Amino acid sequence: MLFQVEMNVEIPHGLDPDMIAQLKETERLRAQELQRSGQWRHLWRVAGRYANVSIFDVESNEALHGILSTLPLFPFMRVSVTPLCRHPSSIHSDDR
Repeated sequence: MLFQVEMNVEIPHGLDPDMIAQLKETERLRAQELQRSGQWRHLWRVAGRYANVSIFDVESNEALHGILSTLPLFPFMRVSVTPLCRHPSSIHSDDR
């Protein structure tokens, strides 16, 4: 199943800068691992915001929730999920 996921990161002011830097590095490594596995299909930065729009390819809603909750910055995210399905007018036979 494909899902469009919008993640807005809202780190509270006053958190330890070293802890934030470590969280961001761990987040980067986890995101790259999920991309390599094919579960995190696309990842785009939203210009001007600490946010992204992503496409995930996972077997269920529960699987997506499980993945998102493993992200180190998850406690600081507002997440919006939209399930996707193929459009009948698409000229592509795959999920490009």
